[in-house]
Amino acid sequence: MKMIREKLFSLLGDRPASKPEDVVKVCEMDKETFIVETVLLNLNEIERVPAYFIKPKKSKEKIPVVLYNHSHGGNYTLGKEEVLNGTHYLQPQSFAKTLTDLGYGVLAIDAWGFNERSGKKESELFKEMLVKGQVMWGMMIYDSIHALDYLNTRTDVDVKRLATIGMSMGGLMAWWLGALDERIKVTIDIAAQVDLETLIEQGLLDKHGFYSYVPNLLKHFSTSDIQQLILPRKRLSLVGKNDPLCPLQGVEKISKALQQTGQNDFKQVVTSGGHQETAYMRAMWIAYLKDHL
Repeated sequence: MKMIREKLFSLLGDRPASKPEDVVKVCEMDKETFIVETVLLNLNEIERVPAYFIKPKKSKEKIPVVLYNHSHGGNYTLGKEEVLNGTHYLQPQSFAKTLTDLGYGVLAIDAWGFNERSGKKESELFKEMLVKGQVMWGMMIYDSIHALDYLNTRTDVDVKRLATIGMSMGGLMAWWLGALDERIKVTIDIAAQVDLETLIEQGLLDKHGFYSYVPNLLKHFSTSDIQQLILPRKRLSLVGKNDPLCPLQGVEKISKALQQTGQNDFKQVVTSGGHQETAYMRAMWIAYLKDHL
């Protein structure tokens, strides 16, 4: 596993240094049942990363934490605000409220090009990083990995109980992060079970943005090869049967490959709906976290 991960990392470009303990606390907000800390994290020594650390107001002991990965949706102004305010394809109650009511802390960062890190187009960032020998998806993943490093500096976090969740781009980040970092004990991805070879076969590559494409990836890894790195840790994948970004042929292909490993720590659920988080999906991932985190 170690050698496989090292090879996968080698495809993601140079990894920037980080100083997770070098934190600037901007402010703290009281949201009735939970507290929101706004912080600036030094995750890459290129630019400070705006983040929210959210925790239940009544928490006294160390708490498990879920790293929330925001979606894309073509909305570059939303970013980490999604965890507090949601968006039209998510359930009405925010992830922050749902997760803190369950007793979990939540960390959410702005990805490259979003919200407080916007100003350059995604295509411009992709090209700039490419000519510098960097991979945009790799840079996004490295920020998320270093965000886990930050959690390890907090005295109020139970670092043995970390999970990650997200939808669409956030779901892709969730399963990539689960594959690359064993500190993640539970991985939940929504509307993100995307097989690259199926996208090519069906002419659907343009359904997904520049950000997620890694040079030379298919020369070394299939999508299921990457996802196998999550096992035997727990993983739940939720997909709508009418989701045009997650063709069912690819979903079934990945599921078959993972089931052939003989491990039962992967659960694939195909529900009604399209590219969205349905009420049933919300109920499913809540129950899954309760059982496994």
